[in-house]
Order: sequence, then structure tokens, then C-alpha cells
Amino acid sequence: MTLDLPILYSFRRCPYAMRARLALAASGQSVALREVLLRDKPPEMIEASPKATVPVLVLGDGGVLEESLDVMNWALAQADPEGWLDADGVLMDRLVAQNDGPFKHHLDRYKYANRYEGAVAEQHRAEASKILLDLDACLAENVWLCGSKASFADYAILPFVRQFANTDRAWFDAQDWPHLQGWLEGFLASDRFKAVMNKYPRWSAGDPESTFPTT
Repeated sequence: MTLDLPILYSFRRCPYAMRARLALAASGQSVALREVLLRDKPPEMIEASPKATVPVLVLGDGGVLEESLDVMNWALAQADPEGWLDADGVLMDRLVAQNDGPFKHHLDRYKYANRYEGAVAEQHRAEASKILLDLDACLAENVWLCGSKASFADYAILPFVRQFANTDRAWFDAQDWPHLQGWLEGFLASDRFKAVMNKYPRWSAGDPESTFPTT
């Protein structure tokens, strides 16, 4: 393991893994990154977390974090130099729960309608859009979801809005969500996003590990 660092199993495009990497980058907490393929997960990851979904963070004391929000909170407990946790906790919790619950439900059935019996993509897109309108209203009042600076909620939610937008980018860009669209575009153009989306080779046992974030 690289310098005896915690090990992060990650998949570059997964929004759950993305938000974990965002929090680790913001905190400055280094990890040994193991990039995996979701269709061919390494046995070391499955042994650490039989749930076998990314991200998985294996800590130095043998503890394992299997949920992206837990990884985010752990990283920010090490250091929160940008004050991601300073915003209104009630509002942050509401927005993240809305994202991880109903929004993700409709996003999956919009993007992958053929995987869900009876799912009609346009209907789920319409339901997800109602939630995006709520976010647009928040962003009409502030630069970020919970105030004048970025918070835990922004970076927990942005990867999923990105996934929604990319499902049909022309349709997304045609909607009357100027604040939401500007918020997403600012994120996509940021150095932070570019850094966490760096490409790493697929990891297998015996391969060297990459240190994340890079310095």
C-alpha cells in the first residue's frame, strides 16, 4: 500500500465515487487510489466490502467505509479547510436526502429505463425535473445551494446533476434553469472537477497504486 495510506476503491465516472473524491481533495487527505472496473471488480475490494459498490475506503485501522456520504464525512473530519460543513445542517441534510432518494430513483429510470420494467423515461425525467427546479430556486437566491460559499450539499449533489444533464444534454440545456445550469457549468469548468476526474489505470493486485489527491 502506498505509504500506508487508507485505500480508496473508486470508479472514475460513478457519481458516488466522484463525490467521495471531491471531499478527499477538499480535505487534502491522501489515499491510495485503486481504480476498478465495475463489471470486473477485484477480489480485494469484494473481500473488504461484500456489497461491492464504489466507493470503498479501507482505513489504516482495518475499518471500512462503504457509503459515499460516510467517506465524505470522514474526509472532512480530518480537515475542512473550505468550511463545507459550516452551512445550515438542516438544509444540507434535506437537499442531500432529496438527491439520494427521489432524485436518484427518477434519474436511474430516466437514464436506464430499459433496466426497469414499466419505466417510461420521459415520465421519470419530468419527476426529476421538479427536484431540479427546487435546486434552481435555491441557486436563484445564493451562488451555492446553502449560501454564499460551497458546502457539503453542493459537492454531494453536483455529480448526480451532471449525470442527469449528460443523459440528454441538448434537452437539459434547453430548459429554463439558468441558475442550475450556471452552477453546473462552473463546476465542470473548475480545477477541482478536472483534478478529481483525472484518469488512472485499472488496478489489479501487484500493480502500483496512485496517491490521490495528487500534489
